[in-house]
Amino acid sequence: MPKLDLASIPFAAFTSYPGKLARAVDGRSLQRLGDAGGLTQFGVNMVMLKAGARSSLRHYHMEQDEFVMVTQGVCTLIDDHGSHEMLPGDCAAFPAGEANGHHLVNNTDAPAAFLVVGTRTPTETAVYSDIDMKVTSVNETDSKFTRKDGSPLTADQIGDTK
Repeated sequence: MPKLDLASIPFAAFTSYPGKLARAVDGRSLQRLGDAGGLTQFGVNMVMLKAGARSSLRHYHMEQDEFVMVTQGVCTLIDDHGSHEMLPGDCAAFPAGEANGHHLVNNTDAPAAFLVVGTRTPTETAVYSDIDMKVTSVNETDSKFTRKDGSPLTADQIGDTK
């Protein structure tokens, strides 16, 4: 595959989190580098975090490995072992099935960025450490958010008024 033209790959701000939980990632945007390069076995994204933004709700994956490397600014990795400042070049790895809820937060006044690489599997389950939620994906487009025991999320939990 030839060199990717990063300037032609848009950053997009989106989330699949339901209801008010979507606000948890305000200020986060992704550039889908792996998709742009035609990769199918693993995903590669550049993630930009505005000042005060976070990458996700704290979570861990049951079937997919995840690797991150800070490329710009300062990110704080928050996991089950505490808070860890990460500078450009610092890396962290999260093996599939290891129950270590994690996310990156930009606690500075300047933008920060990190590269994330993760396995693509036909199905996936992610568990959220700080709230009673998990997501089960049966393919790349169909995900179901539930409580950890599989029961439905309530309108209270997600702030949905429907």
